[in-house]
This record gives sequence, C-alpha cells and structure tokens, in this order.
Amino acid sequence: MSILVLNCGSSSVKYQLIEMSTEKYLAKGLVERLGEEDAKVKHKCRDGRRFEEVKDIKNHSQAIKEVVRILLSSEYGVIKDVSDIKAVGHRVVHGCEKFSESTLVTPEVMKVLHDCKKLAPLHNPHNIHGIEASEKLFKGVIQVAVFDTAFHQTIPEHAYLYALPMEYYKKYFIRRYGFHGTSHYYVAHRAAELLGKPIESLKIITAHLGNGCSIAAIDGGKSVDTSMGFTPLEGLVMGTRCGDIDPFIPIFLMENYDVDYRDMDDILNKESGLLGLSGISNDSREIEEKMISGSKEAKRAFDVTAYRLKKYIASYIGVLCGLDALVFTAGIGENSDLTRAAACENLECLGIKLDSEKNKETVRGKEGFINADDSKVKVIVIPTNEELVIARDTLRIYKSM
Repeated sequence: MSILVLNCGSSSVKYQLIEMSTEKYLAKGLVERLGEEDAKVKHKCRDGRRFEEVKDIKNHSQAIKEVVRILLSSEYGVIKDVSDIKAVGHRVVHGCEKFSESTLVTPEVMKVLHDCKKLAPLHNPHNIHGIEASEKLFKGVIQVAVFDTAFHQTIPEHAYLYALPMEYYKKYFIRRYGFHGTSHYYVAHRAAELLGKPIESLKIITAHLGNGCSIAAIDGGKSVDTSMGFTPLEGLVMGTRCGDIDPFIPIFLMENYDVDYRDMDDILNKESGLLGLSGISNDSREIEEKMISGSKEAKRAFDVTAYRLKKYIASYIGVLCGLDALVFTAGIGENSDLTRAAACENLECLGIKLDSEKNKETVRGKEGFINADDSKVKVIVIPTNEELVIARDTLRIYKSM
C-alpha cells in the first residue's frame, strides 16, 4: 500500500509517496514559492524520471492538487488512481503538551492544533492548511498528524522547565518542547541497528545539523534533553537563528536602539546565526568555502558554531552519565567533515576520537562509522529519513482502524 507524506511550509509543500511493503519512495518532490506566479514544481520518480515546471500556484490546496496530478500522469506518474493512496501523513511542528505520539486527525485534534498556533506561528498554521486541503482532496482517506515535538515529551520536568514564575508554565505552557523529533528518533534507532544492540541499552547523542540545528540526549531510546526549547530559536547556532543568547539582549536593544518586537523577531530568527556572524551567507557550504579561501569573517562564524556544538556534546555526556554513540545527521551533519571534526576536536578525554580519513570520506549522504578504532565512543553519520518515520506511524494508525 502507498502512503503520501506531506510537509507543508509557509510557501512550500514537500512530498513523498512511499510504498510501505518495501519502505521505498515511489516519487518525491517539492512545490515551492506558493502564492507567486513563478511557483516551481520539482518531481522525481524512483526509476529516475524527473519533472520540473514553473506555474502559478496560489496556495497549499492548489499545490497538493498539482502533486496528485503529477502522481497520476502518464509520463511522470507512479499510481493509476487516487484511491491507491490509502493514507496521508502530515508533519506538524508543534503538538503542545497534548500529543506525545502521532495521532489520527479528528475535529477534536484539529481544534487542539489551532490552539497550538500561538506556540508555533511560523509553522503550525501552514501545517494546518495542508491537512485541511488534504481532507478535502482525499475524501474518506485517513489523515495522520506526526509531531516534531512528540519524541521529546519524555524529557523530565527538571530539564523542560525554565526558571520563570510557575504561573507562566501553568497558564501559558511556557516550557522546553524541542523539535526535529522525528529525525532524532529515526537516527537514534538506526544507530542501534548499526551497533547491533537494543536501543534500550544505549546512551546516544544525536546532532541534527541543517539550516536549523538541534542536538538531543537519548537514554534507552527516550529523549531526556534537547537544545531547542519553547521555540526552535534556542540552542545551537543555525543558518539565520541566533541560538542561545543572554535573554536581556533583546530588551536592551528594544529599550535603547528603537527596535520594536517585530524587528527583534527578524533579528533573532532571520538575521543572526551564520549569516549574522559572517555577514556573508546562511549557507554553511559557502561559509566553509570562504573560510578555506582565507576569510576571517567566515572562520569566525564557523568557529562560534563548532564551539557551541562541542559544548552541547560535552554537557550531554554529563546528562547521560556516559555515551555509546554520537550521531551526525541532516545536511551539514551528513556532508560537512569540517564541522564534524571541529565539534569532536579535543574530546578524546570524553572518549570521542575521530578517524580523519573516514571522516573525510563520509560525505554526500553516506552512512558510516567515522570514529577511530580505539575510540570508546562510536561516531556515526546517518542520513535522516523523517518521511519514513511519518509513513510508518501513519501505517500503524491505519492498521489500527
């Protein structure tokens, strides 16, 4: 049976159609620049057929209709009828405290998702639009919501509470939630498979490093701490997000330099991180290229980013009271040997020692061990597969109906 996985962003719809008997994608693609006349559709079939088109697509509903049209087309399609899609799984960024696992979409669930919009205003409204559009298009087909936050609901109270008056948690649900949960879940379980050990016996740190970055401490298969917090802004340095800063800095800027809260939002989320530190780019590949060419600004951005990552790795070893495996994933984690080397530098005292040649060779999404033979901790590069996690959870709920 085939399951359609949808990830609806503010101006895009990312999709995969997965055949669950093999757990391989039949087709995948992206519709981007929604709302503009030159929206772009990119489609790829597993057998190598590709399709690209520029056209006017105004919203998520039109985008999903376009996806279905291509999936059914004689030239680039992979199914004969829309009824071949048995269920649709949706990535939803924020599930508040209500959802500790994936769930069947019902009117009651949709009400909670709307209530969660204020906690994730940049993501949840678009996730909701995708679900609503999908419900109209796929009449009678079950819809499943899979939450970025769900995996981190096992974090203990002492790790998720902020040292604010408790009324802000009780009234407004201000706490650490964590994100990238499907990615952390997938690579942790895949690491256990590669190690040939039950995940219940392992202490694992997973580093999801892309334009958005987060790191998680996983003990016995359960998340016990993670770097992103109330929002995806906290934690590591990211492409355009600042990560951890003194919380008084925004107040200081707003009080003294005519910066309002909207400007501050843009500064912290869109103008900081690699872009802010370097003044060059938010793309780590360009930062590394400029650094190698001698740019001091690029090196500064790289060094701050790697240092922050190293601090989190070391601190999470303390949280876990030991470590069996360190996993790197996502665009930077899978492809940047420089970032991995810098993050692990001088961590031999904590049992982490890289093999420089293995580290250099493991790029472009390859899976493999990059630790030295005498390293106490296994260091693994694992390409993430969030879509497969969503599809598996969707299938589980489908079978339970």
